[in-house]
Amino acid sequence: MNPLFTALVDDAGLFPPTSLPMDAALARHRRDAERAEPMLTQRFLCPAGRLDTLRRSEWIPARIGLILDTPEVPAYDDLPVDFLEVRCPPEEAGPVAGVRVFVEVPPQLHLTAPAEGVGLKVRCGGLTADAFPNPDQLGGFIRFCADNRVPFKATAGLHHAVRHFDPALGVDRHGFLNLVLAVCEAVEGRDPAPVLRTTDADRLVRLTRAVPEETAVRARQLLVSYGSCSTSTPVDDLRSLGVT
Repeated sequence: MNPLFTALVDDAGLFPPTSLPMDAALARHRRDAERAEPMLTQRFLCPAGRLDTLRRSEWIPARIGLILDTPEVPAYDDLPVDFLEVRCPPEEAGPVAGVRVFVEVPPQLHLTAPAEGVGLKVRCGGLTADAFPNPDQLGGFIRFCADNRVPFKATAGLHHAVRHFDPALGVDRHGFLNLVLAVCEAVEGRDPAPVLRTTDADRLVRLTRAVPEETAVRARQLLVSYGSCSTSTPVDDLRSLGVT
C-alpha cells in the first residue's frame, strides 16, 4: 500500500453519525482486525465514560484510543490503551508513560506548541455547519504543526476522500485525501490551503502519484491518523480512485 495511507484510519464507530452500540461496534472492529486491511490502524476509539461497558464485553480490541469525556482520567491499566485524547490548554498537558497524548484544539485559535511528546488533535467537522473549519483555518493548523514538528490527529467530518458539498448541512466537507496531501504540501514548505480547497478528484490523484517517498514518510510522521465512524468507506474511496 502507498505509505501515505498505511495505518491511517482509527475506528470511531461508537461516535456520530454512525453511533453504533458497543456490541455492534466491537463486532465490526473484530471483522476488520481479521481482514487486516492495511489502511486501518486497528485502534478502537472509546469514550472514557464507556470503558466499563467495554470491559464487560466478550472481546477486547488489541489497541484502544481513549477519548476523555469525563472530568478525570479513569483507570485503564487493565486495557491496551495506546492513545489518550483530551481537551485542555496544550500547555497543561504532559506526556504519560506508555501512552501517546493528543490535545484537541480549535484550529482557528492562536496555537501554542504542547510539551515535548504531546501531540495535537483537530476537529474537521461535526453535526452542524459551524463545526467545519474553512481551508485557511485548517491549513493554518497544519502549517503550525509542520513548522513546530508537532504530530497531530484529525477527527470528524472526513467522510470521503475528496472535498465535496453536503446539501444536508449546506457546507463543504473536507476530504481525507485532501488532508493527507495538504500535509505533504506543508512539509515541503508550501501553503496547504489550496489542496484543502480543491474538489478536483483527478488533480488529487495526480498529486498523490507524484509525492516522493521521503515526503510521504515525513507527512505521516506529522499526521498520525484520523478517526472515521466508517471503516469501509475510506478504503472503498481510495480503491475507486486507484491510488492505494
